[in-house]
Amino acid sequence: MAIAKAERLMNLALCLLGTRRPLTKRELRASIEAYVEAFGTGDGGTGDDSFNRMFERDKDDLRELGLVIETVEGLDGEIGYLARRDSNRLPPITLDAAEAAALGLAAKIWQQARLAGAASGALQKLRAAGMPFEDDGSFEAQQPHSALEPRIPAHEAAFEPLMLACRDRRPVVFDYRKSNAARPEQRQVEPWILECWRGHWYLAGWDRERQAERVFRLSRITGKVRSRQGKFTAEVPDHVTVRETVESWAGETATGTARIRLRADHGYPLRARALTIRELGGGWDELEIPYGHGLDAWLVEFGPDVVVLEPAELRADVVDRLRAVAKG
Repeated sequence: MAIAKAERLMNLALCLLGTRRPLTKRELRASIEAYVEAFGTGDGGTGDDSFNRMFERDKDDLRELGLVIETVEGLDGEIGYLARRDSNRLPPITLDAAEAAALGLAAKIWQQARLAGAASGALQKLRAAGMPFEDDGSFEAQQPHSALEPRIPAHEAAFEPLMLACRDRRPVVFDYRKSNAARPEQRQVEPWILECWRGHWYLAGWDRERQAERVFRLSRITGKVRSRQGKFTAEVPDHVTVRETVESWAGETATGTARIRLRADHGYPLRARALTIRELGGGWDELEIPYGHGLDAWLVEFGPDVVVLEPAELRADVVDRLRAVAKG
């Protein structure tokens, strides 16, 4: 159904852009195959009302996509429609060296992700418009190539359906296992945005059952992401603070410090954030790290390589989470 609608909108847009004079609804109905197949060429019956409703929806959808459609009243009083090319022509693309380099870098980042095809196609269009991009996506004025190549991995099966749901504003349903839960539970979510942070993808959206904003880590989504019909029930905010929320859950907004034992040559992310590191011998080190909300969930991911020494409440939270996983 989505493909059929997209094709119908494309044909309507082409008719409106290709005409030199306003076309009436009757003429558009007879010119577009999808309208003819659904309603015929016009018999004055009930099909006319259905066609009129679909045509008005299609016209509104094209306008929301940015097409400027003019309404012109003819000498006989009949209404006609057209989209003048000069009103729908984009201005010339002008990018300075820094802007073009940023676009090339963004395209290279997505080479191993789901958007690789879209990124490559965008660069080809920019190159055709005269922008001096190299074949690998780099800008001619860039500095010499670095040995480091940026990548954003997107290996989770949930990434593509959630990306499309965010784009199309479609509610979704999926099974989600929290870090301290033995079994997943179903979540009904209105997806807003996806964001990658420290190698993990997160989804921000409106949880319908909890009637609140929530952030979900894609690696904890089990099974398929299923789309649902209907519109969003909550307003999408202008700015979604995915990273800030995840940082607070990961203990980034620290309110104190914690002492842990960490197996030697393990847990490099913890060592990078450590305030102090002391060798204990026997293959263990003692670290003092920032302690904030959500640190227990992060420490659990290191399994037997981490032992919490203090504070006692953090140790208890980590033990509870490990026991919940063991029961599952």
